[in-house]
Amino acid sequence: MGTQTMMSSQELMELEDKYGAHNYHPLPVVLSKGEGVFVWDAEGKKYFDFLSAYSAVNQGHCHPAIIGALNNQAQTLTLTSRAFYNDKLGPYEKYITEYFGYDKVLPINSGVEAVETALKLCRKWAYEKKGIPQDKAKIIFATGNFHGRTIAVISASQDQDAKRNFGPYLPGMDVIDYNDLSALEKALEDPNVAGFIVEPIQGEAGVFVPDEGYLASAKTICEKKNVLFIADEVQTGIARTGRLLATCGNCDCGTHCEQKPEVKPDILILGKALSGGVFPVSAVLANDDIMLCIKPGEHGSTFGGNPLACAVAMAALEVVKNENLSENAMKLGIVFRERMQALVDKSELATLVRGKGLLNAVVINDTEDSKTAWNLCVAMKDNGLIAKPTHGNIIRFAPPLVITEEQVHQCCDIIEKTFMAYKK
Repeated sequence: MGTQTMMSSQELMELEDKYGAHNYHPLPVVLSKGEGVFVWDAEGKKYFDFLSAYSAVNQGHCHPAIIGALNNQAQTLTLTSRAFYNDKLGPYEKYITEYFGYDKVLPINSGVEAVETALKLCRKWAYEKKGIPQDKAKIIFATGNFHGRTIAVISASQDQDAKRNFGPYLPGMDVIDYNDLSALEKALEDPNVAGFIVEPIQGEAGVFVPDEGYLASAKTICEKKNVLFIADEVQTGIARTGRLLATCGNCDCGTHCEQKPEVKPDILILGKALSGGVFPVSAVLANDDIMLCIKPGEHGSTFGGNPLACAVAMAALEVVKNENLSENAMKLGIVFRERMQALVDKSELATLVRGKGLLNAVVINDTEDSKTAWNLCVAMKDNGLIAKPTHGNIIRFAPPLVITEEQVHQCCDIIEKTFMAYKK
């Protein structure tokens, strides 16, 4: 077994470049430690993390309660496969279904696996319950969607970087305009439509928030046509947008979720922060009439529902509830957008701020193929804050939800300083 000596950031980046596939273009910073809202690079420089591993680290880096659950379970039992029962899966299934108000959960690992699971489940329901002719079921997607990078979901993607030269693509995937109810109504005139899958807020597309009432109306349209409403909350779920789920909308729950959402999806997809960024955990939730369409042998995963994942996910959800992370995201999201709006008002570089809770974006005054957003992120990194551009001229800002108001202002100071000093 080899040993690793201390290496510089430059050496570590060169190592990745030489031996790793070139399927990512990371910001030039090598992280080696994380705690709460902070990360440190290989040389020991400290940064505010304003990406949170694409909202996987909502509970903060290395939260002691989640790490404690990980360590305790790792010393007892990590994996059995689903060939046998284990003593953590049943309690976890009871916990998460009661937490989100569904009859059943299908546990899986990554976000895109959960999306694939939801698509399969929707098709199975379509043939067995709705009566759609075999192999004719269609699922409607929205423009600007990002559900992952498997062959199935890129078949409905418009992102050519994710799609180019990976065909032929999967049939039965139709795309309509996001935030367009008339387009949805027209699409659902087709009796072979089985489901409509949508991100309540489109994160990868640049944090696009739909019109007020869009999700509720879309769910109503689906109900009228006996079409499943599928919410991909892999990135927006688990308190990120100021509610437990983005589909909760403007619910009037108090300190804890009272399961009174504006919209209750027929199929709910969760991932990322379901483990606090500690272990790959995702989940698909639905009621019995949908979930029980899947029979033994028809879908599964060796690691799905493993004891380690179950213990970690329960601890991660407890942190969200006990530390009131939804409320903190809602309150501090307002603070952040007010500060960014003030920056937009005085900077020629920033043209728009948008978002909800602590999922926000600033639109840069340049073209999508420009390097301005990237260069700004590099400059912010030099000033002690890391974020990442999306679509060339948009910077997404999504800190861990354990951030304090004082820290939000410190970060806004860094962002403002970077923007005001930047020269194209």
